[in-house]
Amino acid sequence: MSPARPRATPAPLAGSSLTAARRARELALTAGGPAVDVLVVGLGATGAGVALDAAARGLSVAAIDAHDLAFGTSRWSSKLVHGGLRYLASAQLDVAHESAVERGVLMERTAPHLVGAQPFVLPLTPLVSRGQAALAWAGFRAGDGLRLAARTARATLPAPRRLSAVETRHLAPALRGTGLRGGLLSWDGRLTDDARLVTAVARTAAARGARILTRVRALSLTSAGALIRDELTGEQGEIRARAVVNASGVWAGGLVEGIRIRPSRGTHLVLRAERLGPLPAGLHIPVPGETNRFVLVLPQGDGRVYVGLTDEPVDGGVPDVPEVPETDIGFLLDVLGSALDVPVHRDDVVGAFAGLRPLLDTASGEPGAGGAVRTADVSRRHAVLTSPDGVTTVVGGKLTTYRRMAEDAVDAAVRTHRLTAGPSSTAALPLVGAASPAALAALPAPRRLIRGYGTEAPAVHALGADRPELREPVLEGHPVTRAELVWAVRHEGALDEADLLDRRTRIGLVPADRTAALPAARAAAGEALGSR
Repeated sequence: MSPARPRATPAPLAGSSLTAARRARELALTAGGPAVDVLVVGLGATGAGVALDAAARGLSVAAIDAHDLAFGTSRWSSKLVHGGLRYLASAQLDVAHESAVERGVLMERTAPHLVGAQPFVLPLTPLVSRGQAALAWAGFRAGDGLRLAARTARATLPAPRRLSAVETRHLAPALRGTGLRGGLLSWDGRLTDDARLVTAVARTAAARGARILTRVRALSLTSAGALIRDELTGEQGEIRARAVVNASGVWAGGLVEGIRIRPSRGTHLVLRAERLGPLPAGLHIPVPGETNRFVLVLPQGDGRVYVGLTDEPVDGGVPDVPEVPETDIGFLLDVLGSALDVPVHRDDVVGAFAGLRPLLDTASGEPGAGGAVRTADVSRRHAVLTSPDGVTTVVGGKLTTYRRMAEDAVDAAVRTHRLTAGPSSTAALPLVGAASPAALAALPAPRRLIRGYGTEAPAVHALGADRPELREPVLEGHPVTRAELVWAVRHEGALDEADLLDRRTRIGLVPADRTAALPAARAAAGEALGSR
């Protein structure tokens, strides 16, 4: 009888692991050290994308953030990769096409493990006129034309079609049946998690040599670098750079003069899935009285459903974590009540979150009520601006187009400072964990892990081979395992329990769940950090 072979544990992509030790080592090399080619400020989707784009061109890169990966707007989205349908209605054809192209890039090349097809049903209730239904159907057909123009395969995104009332209720049993004429089925891209996308982009940049430095605040910027402070130790220093890219989102105007941001608040509710019953598809629920505005009902597959979103202007300062006003919660519940047979009350809302869109204030748009310009009317086009002293700022845009925004920002920095670099290659560069659908389907790991970790899912699962307790859920009723917390500390740059619960996993979106999971998160962080 031959001896048992030792179990082989798969390893993460070489050089991609982000750890506390790596952060400390690379910060020591960067602060006060030789100038890097590009300093990136902000590690949301766009900033991480800039770091990857620049590093993939062979430039030396340092990327800093005052908090954590995806701390700001990038973790508060609808978790969707939109094809640009909304922008057709407002005649923003370039934005619509760009969105469709970038959706295809994510779904078919760079992140097929994180982005898949999501079906949506628009119910034709008595509140939806036949004219509105015809307009929506024309829009979905136009959206399919965007898919074709972007060369995204039909196998990736199926065609829209009309549904009978019976088919509509089958896909969305929670809908009110009285007066239901049928529905319209459409498809779009759905992210497993927006913060996981940012983490994958940052780790892919790290594998290309970028220094990813969280908890490092930029106190001031010039075209030659930044005065910084290590938020863990309080020590100050300087990072010198040949080019600086300001990708700090809604905070961009606080670092570079002349940048005017008009933040818009997008609020989502979190419900328990059992409150609405089975939801094989998401829902587009028309907002009564508006022709091109919908509330989305988004099943997450983890026992939760998100309902969003609002589009409200924000005045005053920009908080680190936006609060959700009761007016937003009431609005979303009212729209739900216009279409659902199941009553949803305020007590059913177990969590809520709001993100601030960093819209560029161009003083454009059509006046809304009272003569004010609604943030819903402000263009989602991104802009790359260069200050008089040579700092490049990228603002506007949206999560779907982060890669293109990053490419344009690096192009501008390279051109302004005459850096030696080739064209962007990120449209064909797979992120950490990416593989073809066939390769992903063959992986020996639970499907849920594959959707979040791709080719690294077997390695995450293997953590529990010798320690079965790591395969146990962190809390009852939620699928995240203790192994995922350990993996996040060892490979994904998580430094404390907040990183684990609020960004590497989304347990923290429900306060009661966060409280219950806190001991496990503290134990995972302490164990993994103590053994580094």
